[in-house]
Amino acid sequence: MKIGVNILNFGPGADPGTLRDWAQTVEGLGYDLLMLSDHIAITPDVAERYPAPFYEPFTTLSWLAGVTNRVRLGTTVLIAPYRHPLLTARMAANLDALSGGRLVLGVGVGWARQEFAALGIPFERRGRITDEHLRAVREAWADTAAYGDRRIPVWIGGHSDAGLRRAVRFGDAWHPLRRTPTQLREGAARLREYAEEQQVPAPALAPRIALRLTPEPVGGPDRLAGEGTIDQVMDDLDQLRGMGAESVVLDPYGGDPHETTHPQKAWQALATVAAQLSPHRTRTEPS
Repeated sequence: MKIGVNILNFGPGADPGTLRDWAQTVEGLGYDLLMLSDHIAITPDVAERYPAPFYEPFTTLSWLAGVTNRVRLGTTVLIAPYRHPLLTARMAANLDALSGGRLVLGVGVGWARQEFAALGIPFERRGRITDEHLRAVREAWADTAAYGDRRIPVWIGGHSDAGLRRAVRFGDAWHPLRRTPTQLREGAARLREYAEEQQVPAPALAPRIALRLTPEPVGGPDRLAGEGTIDQVMDDLDQLRGMGAESVVLDPYGGDPHETTHPQKAWQALATVAAQLSPHRTRTEPS
């Protein structure tokens, strides 16, 4: 099972130097994947959670590809309706080629009504637009002379019935974000049911989970996977491995934008988890 990290490409602490340090820390600790989130118009509903500056993911990942060597690069998640599908297809294929085949394309439908309005995109049609977008991207990539012949993995976000069905139709993996262990188990079961209905193989499981280490155990049904003591976090990872997860992305962002000004706390949590993982990983202490 591959373990990745959602790095913070937004907020008052985001700048090229910090983004480089994030990427090199993640790679140095031996993680397999680094991923970025996506917003274009930082409208008030977006800014409340993810304030400016916000570094656009394709641009940022292209630059980070040049300051890393091994770690895979991805989006968690690219908001499909915000771009023309042929633009997504072209940028993804180019980034994958320029990075040496390291791209994972995570895709979602989006949630920020004001951002949709600013971009002139009907919020109510975002699910249908996303389906059309994914279909068009797949069709474009079939032209291997124009886009290359490497299959870029597509992870589909969302935990609604529509999101799960979308993952079955278009995804190589289902990529739910910040769910409880029970929700992940139930979602994985529903995913298999929908795949059986369509008589196709179920996509892989590749969740993004929280990373919030605490000195005392966290209990209750609302505990997100990845919250609690290091033993609880490692148990969550073991359970996901037992569920057949091929990848898990750790998300150390706690929701306060000022966290972006002192990433060392997140890096230390990542170092603590890395120390519990395979002893064969290459690790360096975070700066």
